[in-house]
Amino acid sequence: MTAQVRTRIWHEEPEPDNSFAARRALCHGYDVYGDMLGQARWVDMLFLLFRGEAPSAGQARMLEALALALSNPGPRDAAVHAAMCAGVGGSTAAAALIAALSVGAGKAGGAREVWAAIQLFKDCGRSPSAWERALATPAAERAGIWPQADHPPGFELHAARCGGVVERTLQVLAALSDGPCLPWLLQSRVPLEAAAGRGLAMTGVAAAAFVDLGFTPDQGEMLHLLLRLPGAAAHALEQKELGHKSFPFFALDLQDDPRGEA
Repeated sequence: MTAQVRTRIWHEEPEPDNSFAARRALCHGYDVYGDMLGQARWVDMLFLLFRGEAPSAGQARMLEALALALSNPGPRDAAVHAAMCAGVGGSTAAAALIAALSVGAGKAGGAREVWAAIQLFKDCGRSPSAWERALATPAAERAGIWPQADHPPGFELHAARCGGVVERTLQVLAALSDGPCLPWLLQSRVPLEAAAGRGLAMTGVAAAAFVDLGFTPDQGEMLHLLLRLPGAAAHALEQKELGHKSFPFFALDLQDDPRGEA
């Protein structure tokens, strides 16, 4: 008996004379190379892979806008900075991306925070009282690899209000969304920020977008990791080209620095 990989996502029809070469490939029933290639956009394929169905025109536009908003968090973002460090240090391309994924995976502005924020939207819906209770008493972390977060998911670590980039992203996505979460978040942002004591973060906007697009918390977490990689990759390559002499490595002020004794 031959072992088989089981998947509902992908089906290949082999060539008659070579069972290892695909003659036709179907993704959830859609002929990828026969019908989609040259006609569909990358976000169409992305949506199809995760949701198992083709997006509507509105869903595709919204996912494309979200992908653009997340594509480059900028060099101040910890995940991008990790990729930059890998690049300037001469690490391989894979190592730079792994650095970005690892640092950007957590609960302080990372993908796991998006997971928790999606769960919060699913638990609280659009009930102001439910949100106030959830923000006042965050759920305790179950035993696992993730430490307890020190701020509500979807909100800034320190800032009392959201920045202009986050606010503009929320406005654009809310206008594109056919779902309820983003428009509600746009209208409720100020009272939610007051209840949280922090400004809305990009993770919160992304979480609401993923909910409106029908993605699960696990799918949203994975997509958040994926969609932020282009910026990390570009910055890593740039710093590799510039070299370590142009990179601002952090200095440590040692109180017992032996060099000061000479």
